Amino acid sequence: MVIAPSQESDPMPTNNLDQLVDAAERIGVVGSPSSTSELALDILAGAVSKKLVGELALFRYYQDGLSHYALGQITEVKLRNVWHEDPTMRSLIRQRGRVDTVSERQDTHTGEMTISAVFSAESNGYRPSILGTVPATGTPIHLVNDAVLSELLSPYRDQLFYLGHVYGSKPLLPLWFKHFDTGPQGAGEAYHLGIFGKTGSGKSVLAKMILLAYARYPGMALLVIDPQGEFAKEARGEAVPGAFQLRMKEVLDRLGKPTNVHSVRNLVLDRWNLFEQILLESGFFQRLGVKAVENQRQAAEAISEQLQKDSVHLAELHKPESFDKAWGYLQEERIQVRFYGSKEARERVRQQMAGANQNDLYQTIWLPVTQLFREDRSGAQKVEQLLASLFNSDRNQRPLVVIDLSIEQATQTAASWNTLPLFGGDQSQPQSTPLFWNETIQALVIKRLLEGIRTAAEYAYRQSQGLNTLVLIDEAHRLAPREEPESEEKKAVRGILIDAARTTRKYGVGWLFISQTLSSLHREILEQLRILFFGFGLGMGAEFKTLSELVGGRSKALDLYQLFRDPHSSFDTESREYSFMTIGPVSPLSFAGTPLFFNAFSNADEFLRVNFSSVKSTMKLRGSINYLQVH
Repeated sequence: MVIAPSQESDPMPTNNLDQLVDAAERIGVVGSPSSTSELALDILAGAVSKKLVGELALFRYYQDGLSHYALGQITEVKLRNVWHEDPTMRSLIRQRGRVDTVSERQDTHTGEMTISAVFSAESNGYRPSILGTVPATGTPIHLVNDAVLSELLSPYRDQLFYLGHVYGSKPLLPLWFKHFDTGPQGAGEAYHLGIFGKTGSGKSVLAKMILLAYARYPGMALLVIDPQGEFAKEARGEAVPGAFQLRMKEVLDRLGKPTNVHSVRNLVLDRWNLFEQILLESGFFQRLGVKAVENQRQAAEAISEQLQKDSVHLAELHKPESFDKAWGYLQEERIQVRFYGSKEARERVRQQMAGANQNDLYQTIWLPVTQLFREDRSGAQKVEQLLASLFNSDRNQRPLVVIDLSIEQATQTAASWNTLPLFGGDQSQPQSTPLFWNETIQALVIKRLLEGIRTAAEYAYRQSQGLNTLVLIDEAHRLAPREEPESEEKKAVRGILIDAARTTRKYGVGWLFISQTLSSLHREILEQLRILFFGFGLGMGAEFKTLSELVGGRSKALDLYQLFRDPHSSFDTESREYSFMTIGPVSPLSFAGTPLFFNAFSNADEFLRVNFSSVKSTMKLRGSINYLQVH
């Protein structure tokens, strides 16, 4: 891991922390009143004109006979001039504007520093500790730089990863993303993550950087369920709109991480109940005069059962002969009585079918629905096979799999699928048939994927194995809303996600939820998240109330969060800042869950240079793979 050099000219040797601290800029001293959770800073005259809010600071003190080093971020700076508070002086100031002997000269600046991590200096290095006492007033406080962090975190250097700089400052903020297995660099268990913020706050870019952090581990599998298609474009190596071009595929290739992108065009559905539900959703039965939803459901079940009895396979449903059989079933009295009891209703259906255009129904409804179950498409992959390959722990390099469920992919025509002709059509001319797709069908496919993940996880657990897998869910507020969904399909998806957040951690499956909102995501999922990132846009109303609860009511941290600027308020794209607050065990600088603040990288080259500029000796990469060099 390459640690960026200190921004200051520091001649001190990097193996001596005390010398590095002495050489770092001193901004103040410990003041009064202070406590073990929050310290008052008396800011030195030479530092009052510096930007201090958000800066990472450090002080040394002795505890139990050992040198200790406490770090934290400055959350607030206050100015006070007691003379300006005097009523007589205020009257004079009102007339003159200032009093030279008092104004400015008698100003005192104080700050507040929230301690996030403490290290003790021991014979075998620096170890985590706690602030068990309050250092004396006058204890010097220094700004932290990269050289100090490099020395302090030297035992953990191979584990560190960087998403950006300390909020409003130059040092890189060290983070760590551990795989979910035991052994070196492993957390020993899975955990769940969340990224929240308004559109344009940098959520997706941050999520892609985190995916690359986990992609460093050969034994860790990654699955992205992508309703919008953005992650799929990155994984394919396609250009994504925006100034931040991560070149994600190139990094994955250099890491030797197998990357597979599946869209709805080659994802094969493999359950009869899915066929019934999608046919029901398609409006097929409405065209035949079956109006009530319950009657339509009974008709779909009857057709499905009869096709299975006649040994018709799901993969054959798109064929004209399969449609002919279904059409024939619907005209039989024994089938009709299953969904309509009255003779008049059955007669109405027969008349409707007699006047219907059979070819048109096949082309516009039956074929777009049954394409989802075809196995002769280019690159076809059954859901069950896809998940089995993902969870195969015997592979030296487990893959990153992205499932693109976007409407863009579903509506592309399928001329390359060798679609069989319509009735009486020219055998030599393939047809261009889009898939039948909407939000409900998308929910059904996601439900099938989630059920498969849960089943695989439970099976692996019974075999005393952990899956060591991270599943990323984009647009999580749509899939697991706090309010009750309208459709049964969406209710089922929400229920599975809630259950997964509660139970799959012990199976070695962690989840990364990305959402534009906090208040509309189901509460039970929020409560299961271990590491959270909050971008711009959660500072008002119900969003801020939920944020306050998650952060534990730390008012100073929330005050600092509310200083975040909207990235799109910048004058140009180069000057945009994507600020985040994070809580949870994501950094060696946050032992007690204290919030940390950082500005995410706004330049892809810098991100790649810092994290992937050289080969780590501890990485078990396939062959002699070299990491990406960015010049």
